[in-house]
Amino acid sequence: MKDSFMNWVLFVVLSLIWGSSFLLMKIGMESLAPYEVAALRILSAGVVLIPFCLKAFNEIPSNKIAIVFLSGLIGNFFPAFLFCLAETKLNSSLTGMINSLTPLCTVVIGILFFKMMAGLQKLIGVLIGLAGLFFLVSPNGQLHFENFNYISLVLLATVMYAVTVNMVSRHMVGIGSINIASAAFVMLIPACLAVLLATGYFYKPLGQMAFIKSTVASCTLGIAGTAFATVLFYRLVKRAGALFGSMVTYGIPFIAAGWGIFYGETVTLFQIGCLGIILSGVYLVNKKPKSI
Repeated sequence: MKDSFMNWVLFVVLSLIWGSSFLLMKIGMESLAPYEVAALRILSAGVVLIPFCLKAFNEIPSNKIAIVFLSGLIGNFFPAFLFCLAETKLNSSLTGMINSLTPLCTVVIGILFFKMMAGLQKLIGVLIGLAGLFFLVSPNGQLHFENFNYISLVLLATVMYAVTVNMVSRHMVGIGSINIASAAFVMLIPACLAVLLATGYFYKPLGQMAFIKSTVASCTLGIAGTAFATVLFYRLVKRAGALFGSMVTYGIPFIAAGWGIFYGETVTLFQIGCLGIILSGVYLVNKKPKSI
């Protein structure tokens, strides 16, 4: 019971943090290019984790370093750029809906490449969650797939998330969460600096309030939404499994709705009903099937 409660606490905290990331990305791109926001996000995460990296490299087995780096590259670096680019054309509802495909991708990739055993109950839970999110973002039953190139960027990011979830769950069980995150992000610092130099970020009038605001938003996104949240996410995956960890993506649209209330938007009973459907799917995925 205690373990289950802690898993749900991590689930809610991660949903809160990552659900706010769309707003921070939007603020960041008010004055900065998508590549700059993404690079600052990963760079700030790496910088804040530097104090932990020496211990991490000493404790991570040498044969796992490449996997740790790959998890950071696939699970954080590339998706950060993909989402920023996609957000230049897609609204947050459609982006959130596509991002919610991560649990389904996790099951498929886990079965195909990581020998995951996923029973009928888990598959039904994923489908119920997807159905709830579908109704949430398209209450009229109509989906509009303009800008397919940008939609494909989000789809690619969800596949990368799913691969990373399975990698962490299968190959990094004995490695501490803070060690995984700090080693991965510190190794990505040179690439982020190269991107910022290539885009001319350091030559912009960074003392102006608009650039300060966008830079602070991007760095906050990195420190809270990437470094801190990634440590929590790795811990959740190792505690509750790959599929339940990936279900965090279902909570994100509702945090976005909370920001909507803050800015004077309306949240309807229909949306609350969709939340119940989604959480019931999460429950089915997390519930242990009864033995016969």
